[in-house]
Amino acid sequence: MDDQSKILIVMITYMSLLVLWGFYQGRKVKTSSDFAIAGRKLPGWVAALSERATGESSWALLGLPGAAYATGLMEIWTAIGCVLGIILAWVVLAWRLRDEAAKYETNTFTEYIAKKHGEVGKWIRIVGSFTIVFFFFFYVGAQFIGGGKTLENLFGIDRVAGMLIIVAFVVPYTIYGGFRSVTYSDVIQAIVMIVALVVAPIAGIIYLTNQPEGSVFAFSISEALDKAGPVYNTMTGGKALSGFGTGLMIAGAFSWFFGYLGGLPQLTTRFMAIKNARQAKQARNIGVIWTIIAYTGALMIGWLAIAVFGPGTIKDRETVMPIMLTTLFNPWIAGLLLTGVLAAVVSTANSLLILSATELSENLIQPFRKLKPKRALLQSRIVTALLSVVALVLAYFSFEPVYLSDNSMNSLSEQITEISVLERTSVLVDKEFNNKKDFLTALKEILTPKEFASYNEIFYLNVEKDSGIIYTLVGYVWAGIGSTFSIVILLTLFWKRFHGRAALATIVTGLVFTIVWISTGLDKTVITARLMTFVVAFIIAVGTTYLIPKRT
Repeated sequence: MDDQSKILIVMITYMSLLVLWGFYQGRKVKTSSDFAIAGRKLPGWVAALSERATGESSWALLGLPGAAYATGLMEIWTAIGCVLGIILAWVVLAWRLRDEAAKYETNTFTEYIAKKHGEVGKWIRIVGSFTIVFFFFFYVGAQFIGGGKTLENLFGIDRVAGMLIIVAFVVPYTIYGGFRSVTYSDVIQAIVMIVALVVAPIAGIIYLTNQPEGSVFAFSISEALDKAGPVYNTMTGGKALSGFGTGLMIAGAFSWFFGYLGGLPQLTTRFMAIKNARQAKQARNIGVIWTIIAYTGALMIGWLAIAVFGPGTIKDRETVMPIMLTTLFNPWIAGLLLTGVLAAVVSTANSLLILSATELSENLIQPFRKLKPKRALLQSRIVTALLSVVALVLAYFSFEPVYLSDNSMNSLSEQITEISVLERTSVLVDKEFNNKKDFLTALKEILTPKEFASYNEIFYLNVEKDSGIIYTLVGYVWAGIGSTFSIVILLTLFWKRFHGRAALATIVTGLVFTIVWISTGLDKTVITARLMTFVVAFIIAVGTTYLIPKRT
């Protein structure tokens, strides 16, 4: 049996057991409140592990190790921002939001804000819920695409077929058990994630100490970073920055901090669902410890990859974690940990799906329809099913086009000595292809069979990738929703003078500003929208609180 088959067996077994576990937990869902927020009766350990699995997912297992591999010590600033934001959220906000949700008997994120600011509660429900549902349509679709791409890369499955497989795993138990099924399934994912992030660095260190001279780039993290040069072994990326320039660079990396301050609904609802104050303390301790361990492990995996393979040798940095796992472990163990990567994507997809469904059902439909508990629960399930179909359709019609650029050809000229190959393939420059398969089909028509066998992987590793509209909109979520709603939540909790009209103005302004800032390119050329939206939202919130009278 080959290694790929072993990984596939482990993956199918794991995902099947995960689905069965989700259905088992869903049996206890009896009302729309159970479906939306588990009746606000989650044990602390479930809330903590679910929040961490949802909050990190593919970021902790793919994004952060890849970023650490690509930038070295500079990625510490991003990790510091995230970790401090998460710790602050658990220590300062979690128990308060739990108490507030119980006090106002709320089932959703925007319902709490609306009830707290009752004078314009109706408009906060409509604007807030519509915004979350709209953006999270695309966010869920992006998770479906991410899962499909993972299956495509691992097993050569067509991306669309891969997306359908992900939907087949995610949607049924999410429709059946809602928030409860999702959170209890997240527990399994969080455990697998933390195991991978603890075991892989240890295995990596042991692996390096047992390699012969010349087989690896370096024999330790410190040696690898020193050999890689100042770009990797300094926290400024090798740049001699000072004053304002250094501040902007650090602020950009640190700015992930702001989204964790209560503004991301998929995380805040976990705080709101905790059973009681004692469980909130338990959740806080687990959430903080998990975060510190996970971020340390993720950074170490990226730096260990530099030691094993050398800097810049892995072209797609988001494949660092899978490559390290298959290098360090036998196929059975690697298969389990790789399944954890896929399951992490799934945990985000079902969390976003249930959040969007409950926001739509509870805040945009339910207020206009008085339904009995069983009918309300049925409505929530139907809405969840419909949203999953819409998200799948959006994912189907969205793609990441690949193309050869002039930079690609310059890079290829350094790797391919046959001038005729470069001349013939130059006709593909700037021509977009929907996926890898389409690009390789076009390349095969130009090259001889022998040339194609020799160069197809080199060509594909050098193509450029466009993100497409769906990934652009996902980029809006952290700033437009995370940074904006963080201001609303913080001032709602800690400033008695803050009122509903100011909250509504802050939500609208923050979202509009984010779209304008990112679409005009200022997010990349000046400073990240995550920071700027937070600052602008804060100014608007304070200004409108003083300038616009509270409606009585």
